[in-house]
Amino acid sequence: MPTKYVVVLGSLLSGLGKGVITSSILKLLDFYNYTALPTKFDGYLNYDCGTMNPYQHGEVYVLDDKSEVDMDFGIYERFLSKSLTGDLSITGGKLFGAIISKERQGGYLGETVQIIPHLTNEIIDRIEKLADSKRPDVLVIEVGGTVGDIENSYFIEAMRQLSLKHEVVFINLTYLPTLDVVGEQKTKPAQIGFRLLLQDGIRPNFVVCRMNSKLEESKREKLALFANMGKERIIDDPDQPTVYNLPLHFMEVGFDKLLIKDLGLKERAPSAKKVAAWRETVKKVINPKTQVNIAIVGKYTNLRDSYASVKEAITHAGARTSARPNITWIESSDFENEKADYSLLQKMDGIIVTGGFGSRGTEGMINIIKYARENKVPYLGICLGMQLMVVEYARNVAGLKGANSSEFDPMSKHKVIVLLDSQKQITDKGGTMRLGAQECILPEPDSIARKAYKSDTATERHRHRYEFNNHYAEVLEGSGLKITGLTTDKKLVEFVEWSKGGFGIGTQSHPELKSRFEEPAPLFVSLLEAAKEHCKD
Repeated sequence: MPTKYVVVLGSLLSGLGKGVITSSILKLLDFYNYTALPTKFDGYLNYDCGTMNPYQHGEVYVLDDKSEVDMDFGIYERFLSKSLTGDLSITGGKLFGAIISKERQGGYLGETVQIIPHLTNEIIDRIEKLADSKRPDVLVIEVGGTVGDIENSYFIEAMRQLSLKHEVVFINLTYLPTLDVVGEQKTKPAQIGFRLLLQDGIRPNFVVCRMNSKLEESKREKLALFANMGKERIIDDPDQPTVYNLPLHFMEVGFDKLLIKDLGLKERAPSAKKVAAWRETVKKVINPKTQVNIAIVGKYTNLRDSYASVKEAITHAGARTSARPNITWIESSDFENEKADYSLLQKMDGIIVTGGFGSRGTEGMINIIKYARENKVPYLGICLGMQLMVVEYARNVAGLKGANSSEFDPMSKHKVIVLLDSQKQITDKGGTMRLGAQECILPEPDSIARKAYKSDTATERHRHRYEFNNHYAEVLEGSGLKITGLTTDKKLVEFVEWSKGGFGIGTQSHPELKSRFEEPAPLFVSLLEAAKEHCKD
């Protein structure tokens, strides 16, 4: 059976949740045991997300194969419980780079190279090659940006052309605001968005309406009339108790059956086992037995998307441990002076210090780590959070005055964190760090790491340039810092733990990147279990 296509486009404004819609469609198809894969187009001219500021674009999501991709890939993987590959990410930078390279090599045989047909042909060719190589039943294409943007206009045109060659179902995600002054849902913005798509030659098969409350039936009928489609094809997308409930909501309104029919797929019943398991996990998120207070400490907390995977990993672990994580976001720079309010930390049952680059806020992180260790608050350090856990221990326990990372203080007498040897000759940025899935060994039977993974090995994704300085291993271990994880060649430290001070573990990896809704990250589960115990004290 040839691959079928679903194209998800958003109109009016960004941030409506195309990634969640796309992921929910993927999950619906998975419920019916169809193989489905996502691909994402992003119009920016960066080759990938690797060099993009988290304040502007949210977190950089890293795949097993070392690809640095848009954060929506994290949503796809969390819903699908499947690891994806970098070729599913198509950016404007990749497309234009390929076009220019081909032109310079004479690939167009003297033709005048233009957006149409050369760029649109390049897009269609990539989509078809993905379908041919991966052979999914359905390829779900999320078009980044908003209909009407210059940045994605050529991609929308390519999708129109794709529909001339293949079976394509178009889904338009739009917005229905409810204005307080009039107290009713307004359909005019959705009408405008629909009209913009018609101008691009695309008539959507479905209109999904993002809103705060349930879609009023009169508004559904009005939109159906305007869009010249049956009212059952106007799908409401109201606020959900958790985003993971959206596939179940879509099934309740019959969207799944209509979609499968439009795609021309063989009719079959959904897997009762898969749906029941998903529904049960959703219930655990919505109705937990206990509540724990978790602090996420970072350098970019003003934009929550900078730590989207960390937040979701906590949610997944909460479902597994029947706990509701009450998250408090802490900007680390707020703890770099004497006026810092430590009473906030006194309320916490667990503290996570996240990754980041640059010196800003690092001393605040060190102060928070010191508080966690001395007050036996369960602690998880991720990447930079592990490195600064080492710095704090070196300074305050091992007596290495002024210990630091060479990233922040090249003149420090005790550089307990140093640049990876593989990074010393690199000048270019983007795809140059230690990236992707890396296996490590966990030799200590009684360690937090071994108990969390229930194995003597673990494989997690990485994104870093600096490492533990092995010259300080003996003095730090002699002072009570345990090294509990190493790379398979035993050259790099992957995990460290406190021998005293309760639950405290740091990992050089980013375990949040492999956390799935139904398969939570082991370290986050362990942290939540420790937080529940701390909450009882």
